[in-house]
Amino acid sequence: MSIRLQGAGLRHGEVQALHAVQLRIERGERVAIIGPSGAGKSSLLHLMATAVQPSAGQLQLLGAQPWALSTRARQRLRARVALVHQAPPLPPRQRVVTAVLAGRLGQWGTLRGLLNLLHPSDVPGARQALAELGLADKLFVQCGQLSGGQLQRVGIARALYQRPEVLLADEPVSAMDPVLADHSLALLNRHASEHGVTLVASLHAVELALAHFPRIVGIREGQVMFDCPAQAVSQSLLEALYANEQLALPVAPGPALTVQIPRC
Repeated sequence: MSIRLQGAGLRHGEVQALHAVQLRIERGERVAIIGPSGAGKSSLLHLMATAVQPSAGQLQLLGAQPWALSTRARQRLRARVALVHQAPPLPPRQRVVTAVLAGRLGQWGTLRGLLNLLHPSDVPGARQALAELGLADKLFVQCGQLSGGQLQRVGIARALYQRPEVLLADEPVSAMDPVLADHSLALLNRHASEHGVTLVASLHAVELALAHFPRIVGIREGQVMFDCPAQAVSQSLLEALYANEQLALPVAPGPALTVQIPRC
């Protein structure tokens, strides 16, 4: 098992972002999280990444309870997990090669990490990761010179270079055109499948989630509304999940369902 949430809740000040989430994701599974804006998708991924501590319930990650560990042990656990941000927090003056190689800072000693800032230690490795995303020519460009979609691809390259056991991606293709988005998600899924990596991605585009991920989790108002194989996600499920949202849903009408959203 890679990830297990048992009654997990999360508060941001006065806002209850997640409510008693029950979720189990096995090693090597590929899962898309969908739902309307503000549903709690990003909060759920940050909770899985141990970027925030649950305010209720429990998180189990790679066989450990992160918040029961010492700070050093929790840092070692985090080095086995990659989080791709929707807007990667990359310094504008940082070179792309340095940004990609930083994926392994958690696995390197302090000295090697500092030296890497001055003299990139694995230029061929960074180039290869970028080449898979069509960015090999941007290797020594400063991050501030890139578009939003290019920065997202650098974030993905960084995660792939890290070689994590769990790869979490928060709206990783939101700034890309449809062709690049499709290519990047296909690459993430292929990498996860070939290397036995657990992949969990939040996506705003329902059609991309259904096309690339075998399992779909629907989130609304901080709660898991359904957890289904992609082929079982019907039009009725999506209409209930996105009620009152302006969304063109790409799934053909399925069988009539009850008003209360069922779990698959």
